Amino acid sequence: MEKRKFGRTNHLSSVAIFGGAAFWDIDQTIADTAFEIALQHGINHIDVAPSYGKAELLLGPWIKRLRPSFFLGCKTMERTRQGTLTEMKASLQRLQTDHFDLYQCHAVNSMAELDKVTMKGGALEALIEAKNSGFTRFLGITAHGMDAPTVLIEALSRFDFDSVLFPLNFILFTDDNYRQAALKLIEICQQKNVGMMTIKSIARGGWGSHEKKQTTWYEPFTDDTMIQSAVNFVLSHPVTGICTAGDTTLQPKVFAACENFHPLHEAEMQNMIDSSQQYVTEALF
Repeated sequence: MEKRKFGRTNHLSSVAIFGGAAFWDIDQTIADTAFEIALQHGINHIDVAPSYGKAELLLGPWIKRLRPSFFLGCKTMERTRQGTLTEMKASLQRLQTDHFDLYQCHAVNSMAELDKVTMKGGALEALIEAKNSGFTRFLGITAHGMDAPTVLIEALSRFDFDSVLFPLNFILFTDDNYRQAALKLIEICQQKNVGMMTIKSIARGGWGSHEKKQTTWYEPFTDDTMIQSAVNFVLSHPVTGICTAGDTTLQPKVFAACENFHPLHEAEMQNMIDSSQQYVTEALF
């Protein structure tokens, strides 16, 4: 599997980044099998959060045994300094490690949330303290929703984060405002040497009134051909990689698509964007 430099961390991350959300509510046996498959595909970067149900506890035994093998990223949705420090220490304990490679302010989806993170006594103070104390090597920020790129651009103007995480897929690019903001964010990250993780690569839209057949927070593509096309679209941008889908049955398909990635020309990407209306049956994300 291709590896790409994760910004100024200089870590060469597998373009498929293990999405811990898939371990939301499964048992250890299923988790072990799923993670063994990830290892077989050469995954060397893990993304997890305490908001992902059982994920930290299920990954803990693996992290304890194989800690040097992974770039480990974790997150917090706490917004105060003390709340963040408390949650971070609990995550370290569940993951059976003494440090993260990356710790992130998670789901900063609006300017109001960004204000909370960056205010005096906010979560950002805790992240800086954690880095100075050796609990994490790098600091990041993540955002979801249609305002994600705009919020992250503002975040990078307030603090020199080492990484960002945001949604990227061909259907989102049917929204001109989102597309322009996402491309601007990518350009800024390249200029600042900021690592870029993406989510929702294989999303076709929100679940809306559809029957929920997977454990992802969005309705995903499940056909191998569409998953390959969706992955090709995302990885044709200069991002580090894709956080894999939050469903253990979909992860191997995404791993395979990342291994079989081939870059698309601009015209091919535009054709995908132009054709995407046939898939959108509910609000985007």
